[in-house]
Amino acid sequence: MPGGRLTQQERQQIALGLADGLAYAEIARRLDRPTSTVTREVMRNGGPVAYRADLAHRATERRAHRRRPAAPRGRKAPEQALGRDPEAVREYEEAFTTLFMQQGLPKMTARVLTCLFITDAGSLTASELVERLQVSPASVSKAIAFLDSQGLIRRERDERRRDRYVVDNDVWYQSTMAAARSSAELARIARQGVGVLGPDTLAAVRLENIARFSDFISESITRAAEQAREVLFAKAETAPDGGAGSDGGAGPASDR
Repeated sequence: MPGGRLTQQERQQIALGLADGLAYAEIARRLDRPTSTVTREVMRNGGPVAYRADLAHRATERRAHRRRPAAPRGRKAPEQALGRDPEAVREYEEAFTTLFMQQGLPKMTARVLTCLFITDAGSLTASELVERLQVSPASVSKAIAFLDSQGLIRRERDERRRDRYVVDNDVWYQSTMAAARSSAELARIARQGVGVLGPDTLAAVRLENIARFSDFISESITRAAEQAREVLFAKAETAPDGGAGSDGGAGPASDR
């Protein structure tokens, strides 16, 4: 299996494969590349609809130039500590980011959330995020605002009165509950349309089905989240010998 970066010819083959409606796995097979390589390439360059080989190639060259500055002075990045393989960490970070992008998050927002999840402390300041991701403060600020609005992170002040952005068990629970509330709101709005459009119309029947489906999903998510919080997180908090929950903060997601 060939290594190294994708060539311009390979990117053209990816574009042709997308135009033909091929799956990522089939495109990767024809290139003799891992499927994850093709998936990341497409998702970081506009997605399957907007992908263009020439623009993707130029964007990759620009990113390569931006990654060449001298290493910052001071402490090493956490990924280089604890015996970790920096390249393996980088590949994992890209895969995690790609997953979030496939689920609908903008690229920078996905990068920030991934960075928080794979940090041992489960929290970083804005300046630390800027340093780790090598992006502008404005980009981080916009991503943080979105994540905060969705309940995917929470803010807290450290001893130097700086805002720290945190991911932990409770944040993930609150985010799941927000999704349940969103589904319940969809049910409410859909059911409101039944009265507006008339209960005996085809549109009203469709909206009532949407409402019933959304109600069921909302109730199921809420029930599952409550059960998971009670069972899984309680086990972490009572783990013996200073186990997973004894640090009072970061849970399983932030420890990985």
